This record gives sequence, structure tokens and C-alpha cells, in this order.
Amino acid sequence: MKKHSILSALCLMLALFAALLCAGCGQAAEPQEAQETPEARETQETPEIRESQEPQAPQEPGDPGKIIEEMVVDYGSYGEEADARIAELLQELQALDADAAARWERIMALWKTVDSLPVNEDLLPDGLPDTDELCIVALGFQLEPDGSMREELIQRLTVVLNCAEKYPNALIVCTGGGTASLDPGATEAGKMAEWLIENGVAPERVIVEDQSLTTAQNAIYTYAILTERYPQVRQLAIVSSDYHIATGTLLFEAEAILRAKDAEEPLLRVVSNAAWAAPSGSLSAMFQAGALIELSGNEDTAFDIYYETYDIHELPPLP
Repeated sequence: MKKHSILSALCLMLALFAALLCAGCGQAAEPQEAQETPEARETQETPEIRESQEPQAPQEPGDPGKIIEEMVVDYGSYGEEADARIAELLQELQALDADAAARWERIMALWKTVDSLPVNEDLLPDGLPDTDELCIVALGFQLEPDGSMREELIQRLTVVLNCAEKYPNALIVCTGGGTASLDPGATEAGKMAEWLIENGVAPERVIVEDQSLTTAQNAIYTYAILTERYPQVRQLAIVSSDYHIATGTLLFEAEAILRAKDAEEPLLRVVSNAAWAAPSGSLSAMFQAGALIELSGNEDTAFDIYYETYDIHELPPLP
């Protein structure tokens, strides 16, 4: 009887132990409620909230030169379709340099008008001042390799001579540098001045600007000479081939705007023109864009554009 009692007790104890063990297993299998820690809350925040709370890196200030370049190239490429973007760029430039923005806003507005500018064939119109307040600007053209003048340049000079006779008190500036591959000493302006004097123009009326290689440089160097040595000059009349008048007017006016003490009151103004009617020739808006970029001081980009778009004559390589 004792054996049976002991055995029964042992069985009962084992059953109770097994029951307790199974109960413990069941509790371990139940999911535990997660404890939310500060670290957990941080990782659960949305990316938008995280980005708004992070300190913002200071933005790099814009580059006025790059803004001007983009603005000019956009208009040269797309014309008035780029107006909205140009307005945005002018606002960016205004925030960086209000004076530059005022000047370039005037230049961009001018650019839109030059292609519809009336061109006077062969002779300046009536009504210009017959004093040395007026300067006739004769734009050059590349010389032959031996240094002689090409027919187009002689035709331009014929127009200059007609204008000089009509306005005998006006000064005349001949502008253009050395573009003769076989004669480094020959310059467009030098040859032009010789021709005019040989054909009866008084030497004291003739001004020589013989350093420039582009129309933009024609404007830059001519402006410097006139303002430094001939302060009485206030009005300019551009003489060139007909397809070149718009570009010449744009660049001489733009240079005056860029150099003026007050963007609203440039010292020199292009008031008229006279042209030889060339049988062919054109200058693209992108060429004009390159020239304006050159006026802004970015010569490398300007020459890249020239070599891609120049369709009248070859330019000499950069020095």
C-alpha cells in the first residue's frame, strides 16, 4: 500500500510540474507590448519632419557673370520665348547687384529693338548735328592676307566718304585691328584712314582705333578713345554693311550703358546709321549674344560662340 501511495504522489507531482511548465511556455509565446523610447520616437518621424528640423546649409551666393551669361545665351537661342526666364534671372541679378541689373535690363530691352532699326542706304539722313559733337564710326572688315582691303571694306568706306562730305565737321573713327595673316603690320583702321585721307578727308578729322579684332572690341576701344580724348563727342553714327548695322548699334549702345556713371544717362548715344547694301551676309542672334558676353568681360565664352556661329569671315586666334 505504501508503494502505491508513494507512486501516486510522484505522478501527481510530475503532472503539476508539467502543467506549470506548459503554462510558462504559453506566456512566453504571447507578444509583449513594446516600450516606446525616445530613440524609437526619433526613428519613426517622417523624412519631411526630419529635414525641416535639420539646420539648413547656407546657400552659395550667385555669380553675376554666370547670370548675365545665361540670360544672354537664352535670348540668343530662343528669342522672346525666353522672356519669363530672363525676368527671373534679372531678379536674381537685382538681389546680387542692383546697378548691374539696371544696366542689363536696358541692354536686353535694346536688343529686342535693333533688328527692326531702319537702315539708311549709302548716306546718313538729314538733321544730325554738323559739329564735332557727331562722330561717324566706320566699322572695319578683315583684310586680305597681304594686307590690302577687301571689296566689302572699300564699299563701306565709300559710304563713310559720302557721310563725311554731307557732315564736314563731324569726326570719323576708323576701327579695326591687324587681320592680315601675311602682313602683321597692316591694320584695318590704318588702311581705312589712309584711303579716306587719299580721297580728300582732312587728316585731323580721322581717328584711328587699330587694336580691336571683334565688333565688341570695336565698341570697347572706340568708347575709351572718344571719352578720354574727344569729350565733345556725344552722338555716334554707325557705318558698315547693312547686315552689320543692328549688331554695331547694339554693341556701341550697350558699351555706353555699361560704362556710364548712371545707367539712365550714357555719355554716348548711337543716333543714326548708313550702310552699304551687301549682296549677302548675316549675323545671328547667337553671334550678338557672344558679343554681349564679350562686353561683360567673358572673352573665352564669347570666342567659343564666335567660332561656332561666325558666318562672315574667319577670326584670328586668341593671342
